[in-house]
Amino acid sequence: MSDSILEVARRADLFFMEKSPIHDAMRRLTKTLRGMEIPFAIAGAMAANAHGHKQTTDDVNVLIGLQDLQRFKAQHIGHGWIDKHEGSKSFHDTVNDVNIGVLIAGEFPGDGRPKPVAFPMPEAVTVFLGEGIPYVSLPTLLELKTACAMTTSHRPRDLDDVIQLIRANKLTLEYADQLNPYVQDKYRELWQAAQVDEEY
Repeated sequence: MSDSILEVARRADLFFMEKSPIHDAMRRLTKTLRGMEIPFAIAGAMAANAHGHKQTTDDVNVLIGLQDLQRFKAQHIGHGWIDKHEGSKSFHDTVNDVNIGVLIAGEFPGDGRPKPVAFPMPEAVTVFLGEGIPYVSLPTLLELKTACAMTTSHRPRDLDDVIQLIRANKLTLEYADQLNPYVQDKYRELWQAAQVDEEY
């Protein structure tokens, strides 16, 4: 038991020092997509980390256009990356043993059904934070995570991520005005939750 706890702690230390296989996979994907001149943005937990909400994760999420994903796969699947399964959008970095989750621009977060919030084109929402890696912007990350939580019951972590991003960035209640109207009321609700003092 103690060995497993030590191993978990070691992996967490590597992650927060940005020396983990997950970070290496993100850097490798960044270099490859840039070499192909493909627009993309890192999303999900890695984007949350870049925006101040420090947490571990075991995968990398990337926002990309469908045709660009197809072009990447045509050239690189079988050469250090493999599809997770036949017909999957997502793929696996075999060099770093890390899964890459894919978010397709134009599709919808959460339950996948049409809604006012969709995955945007990456070049429209990219910010560069550390090492010149493109991440989805903070407003976009908040919109996507809130919309996902609003339309699925099995992803409570998205709600907590929004609360922690509000705290980490000291966001105001009025920040809701920068977000898609579809998620504004939920943001305000989560903002109120973020004001609760967790100390006992």
